[in-house]
Amino acid sequence: MSELRKDPVVDRWVIITEDPALSPDIRENSPEERGKDAGVPFCPFCPGNEHLCPPEILANRPGSSLANDRYWNLRVIPNRSPLLMVEEDLKRLGEGIYDKVTGVGANEVIIETRNHVSRQADMRLDELENLFWAYRDRIIDLKKDRRMRYILIYKNNGAPAGATLEHPYSLLLALPIVPRDITEELQGAQKHYDYKERCIYCDIIRQEIQLEIRIIAETGSFLAVEPFAPRVPFETWIIPKRHSCRYEDIEPKEVGECAGIFREVLSRLDRALNKPPYNYVLHNAPLDSACEKFYHWHMEILPRVGVPTGLEVGSDLYVHSTMPEDAASFLKNILV
Repeated sequence: MSELRKDPVVDRWVIITEDPALSPDIRENSPEERGKDAGVPFCPFCPGNEHLCPPEILANRPGSSLANDRYWNLRVIPNRSPLLMVEEDLKRLGEGIYDKVTGVGANEVIIETRNHVSRQADMRLDELENLFWAYRDRIIDLKKDRRMRYILIYKNNGAPAGATLEHPYSLLLALPIVPRDITEELQGAQKHYDYKERCIYCDIIRQEIQLEIRIIAETGSFLAVEPFAPRVPFETWIIPKRHSCRYEDIEPKEVGECAGIFREVLSRLDRALNKPPYNYVLHNAPLDSACEKFYHWHMEILPRVGVPTGLEVGSDLYVHSTMPEDAASFLKNILV
């Protein structure tokens, strides 16, 4: 049993669970998952171990194969240790000045490829295209549940970034609330639109293309750029040039381009930073928000190249010594 609680001062939501075994991620705790022979690497996500995972929700597989058999290219499964449960009833409750919501939601794991590789930069382009299609398809399906207000798709790569398995996987969390980071982005974007009647992200794209000093890679449909005020060194955004607030509205021709520029960015980061751990998150419009005119979906990739200090944790004021212009120049000149 879990619940979401809201900080009444800063409008930040947290998830609190009564079960310490529950986790937003995959854990290797059972003897089956560790493997009987300590010297033999074991992975529950590799083909042939489907019986150790929950039944699949979605799969990319040949037409002749059967659900949950070993002949798949990509699988989406429920998280075996969910923070939030689809089966819960949505109840918004008050406790004096405090607000809380019952732990309703969905936790899913996207097993990105049948191949046991540790880096997305090493995946084939068609595998990454399958991944971006899966993100789209799961958002479209889950948005039918009117209890959900936001669908967060994110990735942890490497143990310092929160990953507990080497096999490539992403995570999806459908929420009955909108996270504070997204709310702040929406407020800032709407303020810019109300003043200038333009999308702030479209303005960023135009200016970065004009200046050319923070661009890492570019296609006809996407821009990869170091943000002007990065939180961490080599933070990178991938932004569609076409104005769109919802990732699920991505066009078929854009999926291949998105996969291509995504792999190029990760390849450059791997070469520049010696294969760092990283996180990324897909920032998308809330499901119930009318923000078509002023919001713009995008991906934010954050290499784990340092440890947050008390200043950063206590003030949300990030400090580092890498100019984004220098980072962009360095990444852009790396051969991939």
